[in-house]
Amino acid sequence: MKCPRFLAPLLALCLLAGCGQTPASPPPDPQPEQFVFTRENFPRLNGSTSTVPLGQAIASVLLGESREEVSDLIQFSKTTQSFRELMDGRADLLISAEPAESIWKEKEERGFAWEMEPFAVDALVFIVNADNPVDSLTTEQVQKIYTGEITNWSQVGGDDLEIVPFQRNAEAGSQTAMRKLVMKDLPMMEAPADYVRGEMGDLIQAVAAFDGSANAIGYTVYYYANDMKMAEGLKILSIDGVEPNADTIRSGAYPFLNNYYVLTAAGLADDAPAKVLYNWLLSEEGQTLVAHEGYVSVLDVGNVS
Repeated sequence: MKCPRFLAPLLALCLLAGCGQTPASPPPDPQPEQFVFTRENFPRLNGSTSTVPLGQAIASVLLGESREEVSDLIQFSKTTQSFRELMDGRADLLISAEPAESIWKEKEERGFAWEMEPFAVDALVFIVNADNPVDSLTTEQVQKIYTGEITNWSQVGGDDLEIVPFQRNAEAGSQTAMRKLVMKDLPMMEAPADYVRGEMGDLIQAVAAFDGSANAIGYTVYYYANDMKMAEGLKILSIDGVEPNADTIRSGAYPFLNNYYVLTAAGLADDAPAKVLYNWLLSEEGQTLVAHEGYVSVLDVGNVS
């Protein structure tokens, strides 16, 4: 089935530019082969905290409403729980990071099948207070910080200060990425409860404001830290001498890369709304929207910012 065209890319970007304040104009009158989304048939979206802005943009563009007007449609359950919502039939389409290992086990136990394709690439990045003189760490140094072997910034070229390494909760998407991409088979140190954050924004704020010093380090996804401007007052570290940015992420030069996925239940008809939206997000138009929203699209659609 040829993926339907909802809006030309330039029109979509024009709508996005104003959708934060004024209602977007409705899509042009559909041709016979076009699919028209309405509030009644719009798929129930779910996913990661870091994909909420993209969910809002998708709904805004395809429904012709402002971001504020579609906010009731974008109530995401975070990475791991969103997969359970899909398997329980309470969500139709996910835009999410990879879930915790427990979800893959639950999937097998339930005998659930889904379609899953990457639509964007993100990176796990490490953040410190802007006053910290350290600009770069090696993979080995990061690993030793989070196993507890390196405990002072002077051991990695910084000031004589204790390192305070913040972590995410066990089922967070960024925690899954940390274990998979960085630690691999190395056991992470057990962090004190005060150093574990359940919300991505909380971790970033904790690193920025910890005890008024530059002791802390934490991790988050590149999109959240960079494009949502959540790292103001913080510094994103280079790893193995490579600065994380759109070019080094898409090229694979930056070492800690993780995909964002679009998912639906397997076996949907081609004209099912969730399957239509699934295909569109992977099309050139959908990828243009992904890139415009600040994510690193799988398809290189050029500079659309």
